[in-house]
Amino acid sequence: MKIDALDAQVVALFAGEPRIGVLEASRRLGVARGTVQARLDRLERGGVIRAWGPVLDPEALGYPVTAFVTLEIRQRGGHDPVSDHLALIPEVLEAHTVTGPGDLWCRVVARSNADLQRVLDLVVAHPGIERSATMISLARQIEHRVLPLVKVAASPVVPAPKQKHLAANHDE
Repeated sequence: MKIDALDAQVVALFAGEPRIGVLEASRRLGVARGTVQARLDRLERGGVIRAWGPVLDPEALGYPVTAFVTLEIRQRGGHDPVSDHLALIPEVLEAHTVTGPGDLWCRVVARSNADLQRVLDLVVAHPGIERSATMISLARQIEHRVLPLVKVAASPVVPAPKQKHLAANHDE
């Protein structure tokens, strides 16, 4: 979906202040209330805005341990049965089919390192999983973010600068 500078301003304002309300947003942005509402509706229909709920922090909920698990699955049976199994485990926050080593990548949380073992045992209990590898996150360096993409997506596409070919001339 193509977005413009006003769309980017609307998204940034509501992301920063989700309780602002359409009327106040229209005042701050200097546009009509109907314009803000129409932009929000279009962005929602287009899938740019996926949800309006609160952003929850697993650590504040008592799950301070985050780990990334790579799963190798049996080629017979496919990803869907394993994904269905993972969806039943509350501590599995997300799962992705990936390229490279492994077939599925999962982000999981746990109450402690000992509890992480319990979560991993639940994860690998599916017969379609052949092998797993786990990496525990020590610290989050960058929070999950999308707003920088909004700004870039709203900017006109600028072609990359041409690189000058620097060939060494050994005859001179």
